[in-house]
Formats: sequence, structure tokens, C-alpha cells
Amino acid sequence: MSEKIRKAGRHVTQSEALIFETSAAGKHAYSLPPLDVPGVEAAKTLGTEQVRREIEGFPEVSEIEIIRHFTRLSTWNYGVDTGMYPLGSCTMKYNARVNEVVARLEGLATEHPCQPDELSQGCLKILRLLERCLREITGMDAVTLQPAAGAHGELTGVLIIRAYQESKGDPREVILVPDSAHGTNPATAATAGYRVENIKSNRAGRMDLGSLRERMTERVAGLMITNPNTLGIFETDILEIAEVVHHRGGLVYMDGANMNALVGVARPGDFGMDIIHLNLHKTFSTPHGGGGPGAGPVAVKKFLEPFLPVPVLEERPGGTLRWNAERPQSIGRVRAFGGNFGVLVRALAYILANGPDGLLATTRDAVLNANYMRKQLEGAYELPYQSPSLHECVFSDKKQARHGVTTMDIAKRLIDYGFHPYTVAFPLIVQGALMIEPTESESQEELELFIEAMRAIAAEAETEPELVKTAPHTTRVKRLDEVTANRKPILRWKPAPTPEAAD
Repeated sequence: MSEKIRKAGRHVTQSEALIFETSAAGKHAYSLPPLDVPGVEAAKTLGTEQVRREIEGFPEVSEIEIIRHFTRLSTWNYGVDTGMYPLGSCTMKYNARVNEVVARLEGLATEHPCQPDELSQGCLKILRLLERCLREITGMDAVTLQPAAGAHGELTGVLIIRAYQESKGDPREVILVPDSAHGTNPATAATAGYRVENIKSNRAGRMDLGSLRERMTERVAGLMITNPNTLGIFETDILEIAEVVHHRGGLVYMDGANMNALVGVARPGDFGMDIIHLNLHKTFSTPHGGGGPGAGPVAVKKFLEPFLPVPVLEERPGGTLRWNAERPQSIGRVRAFGGNFGVLVRALAYILANGPDGLLATTRDAVLNANYMRKQLEGAYELPYQSPSLHECVFSDKKQARHGVTTMDIAKRLIDYGFHPYTVAFPLIVQGALMIEPTESESQEELELFIEAMRAIAAEAETEPELVKTAPHTTRVKRLDEVTANRKPILRWKPAPTPEAAD
């Protein structure tokens, strides 16, 4: 097979720029109709600066060539519709198609956020019902749907902490963050102007109560805790933790990104949490990854409701809904309009389709799948903490490191077996972490295939370590130089330099 045929066909083994190689002057993928106003030129009508000039070096291809190019690229990609996503802490569950159908209904997808409240009652009722569902699921008293993602919800929550402490006459200066929390927590606290102090984990993988008592002073505005934490372990001392923080006048913020392990089983509002954010694009099945969109609603206890972002959805006599921005203690607006409406619709569709019993079943299945995975892999990989796992489990590469094989090598070799890698090297408190979350979406048959692949890689690490260290081998793009990719990223197309420029 010639090099030219090899690159143009389905046997491509590298991600060559095929679209550029098929370029030829005069080809067009689309032609705009001619300007139908007699005697008028586009440049004169729009202004020369508004008319795009030809891009030097840009490929010229036909419609069928560009369709085949992008369709071919799509078959090289990996998605939850084609296989399991075991990314720990990300909860990459399957997104049911009924959610998509509902979000695209006329009257939902076509409504404009700037139209008057009286013409938006259907959409506002959806938001109101979602708020009600989230209040019940979390055990909290009030909800804002504005935040656009988990980290955005974190920032909203910490700003509420600041506003509350300021209303008491002292914003304080410190936020406590356990080393088992999500990585965005300390960054969020710092962004809000707080100094971050770390709380160490104990041998069980839970937050050390003694360390908390030492650091919980009148300088501390609040504690940010992830529960279950990033080890997949539930903080069994959570009631006492909340009591210690509250006794010194602090607030407890819970990162709810791991609610996939709690929905229908336990409510944060019942174990002392003051504020919690939810990742609707994780726990409630809306699309996740690829940059969004997301939704990170924040739920609070009653005494914090005055500080929620504006506008707040309120019900008038007679049942009509309206946005109210007249809230003097509010932290202000954190997002345009009412949040990412399409994601909110999808989340409500998921909640209503499952109902209380279904939501409980999904949680139980997620925990069962993670524990089945843990039990089957315990002999092949090091388990750094023996505490019970919930929705995810964390191993380390300690056994494989004896042969020079790291968690990154194992992840890349997993690609050869047809699986998306797990979360690599996180949480940071586990050296060489392998963080695995199968979610409730996966069947036992799929779990067995993943387990078989992981066991095979563990065996290869002992008998053929170079095979693992040089993976992946079957992909179109071979092992990347990640250091260079991070330091010198190529984020957009640039024309090839001309010979004159090279000289």
C-alpha cells in the first residue's frame, strides 16, 4: 500500500493532517448565494474591515471530502456511547436520550431568557420544581440554580460564607480544607480572598479530628469538606466535625460533587452542612466533559437564604412566578439569567424519570459496582486505605512501580484494551493513584471486561514492563510527549511558514 493511499484510507495509524493533503485550488465545500441587490458590493455595503480576507494556506476541499474528514475523526474518538468511562471523581455516567428529547422541546429550547416573566411561566415552573427536588434531595432549605459548574458553585458558596461572616462584623481570614478534598476547593477559597490551611487525613483516609480542633479558631470562616471524600470514603465523624466548626462560629461547606454515592440514602442537611453545591452534569446525568455545559446549583440552610445570588425566583399570590432582584444582603449576580437552562431541564428530566425509588437504586448500583471493582482488583493493585468504599475506589501503583511501571503507563496501556483510562495520580495523598468510578451505568459484563484488562496489565507490568511503559500501541496517535504538550501547546491552526519566512 502506497503512503498516499494509506493516509487517505481507513488504515491511517497517525493523525496526519489529511484535510490539508487533499487540498487543491478551486475546490469549495460550500458556496454562498450571490448578493442579490443589484449594483451593491459586499465590501462597500459592510465596509472593507467587515469582510474577511482569504486565509493564506487554508485548505480548499470539496463538501464530501470535509464530511469524510470530520466523520472519520469522530470514529477515532471515544465517548460514553461507545464504552465505559471509569474516571474517578468525575461520575461519567450514561446520559439517557429522553433527557435530550425533553431539552429540545419547542417552548423550552426556543424560549429567550430576556422575555417577560409572564411569558415564561412554563420555564420558571421547571426551575421552581427543580429547586424543590434539590432541596428535598439535599435536606437544605433554599437553592440557587445560577452557578454554571462545580467550581463556580464552590465560589458562590464561599462568597456566601464571606457575606454571612461580614454580617456578623468579621469576615475572618482562613478557610480550612482537608487534603482529601477536591482540588478546586483550595483554589476557590484563595480566589475569594481567604488563606487556606490544610487538614491532614488519618490512617483510615478520613479527616483527622484532632487536627481540626487545633486549627478551628475564631480566625476560621469555614471548612470546605468533600463527603464522601476523593478516596471514596465517607466521613463517619461528620456530625462531630460540624459541631467543632459551628462551636467556633464557622460554617461548613460541602463539596457535593460525590453525591452520586448519597442520593436517596443520606442528606447533607441532616448531618450538619450549611452550604452544598451539586454537579448536575455529574450526579444527574446531563452531558459532562468536552468543556461543558454544566450546572453547579448551591443549596443553603434557611439562615443563609438572604445571601443567595440575585435574582431569586419567587411565587406571587395566585401561583405566578417572577424574578426578584431586590435582595439587600445578596452576594449579587454570579451568572447571566437563570443559569444553564438546558442542563437544568435535563437534570429535572432525569430526576422525574427515576423518581425516589429509582434515584435510590442508582446510588446503590453505583456503590455496588465500585465495591465489586475494588474486590476484584485488590490482589493485582495496592489498596492504600482499607476503609469501606462508596461510589469509587482508589488504588496505587506501588506493586507495579517495583518494575518501573507508573499509573500513567497503566492508563495508557488500558487504551490498547479499548477502555478510557481512569483518573491518574489523583487524589494527591495517594502516591501513584489509580482512581476508578464505574458509576451505575455499567453492567456486570462490562465491569468484568475492565477487570480482566486491568489484571492483564498488572501481569504485563511484571513480565513485560517495557510493553506497558511504551503504550499505547494500537492507537492512531502513539505515546505523546506530555511535558512538551503542556509547555508548548498548539491550540489553533496556523499556516505553514513560507520558504521566504523560513529563510
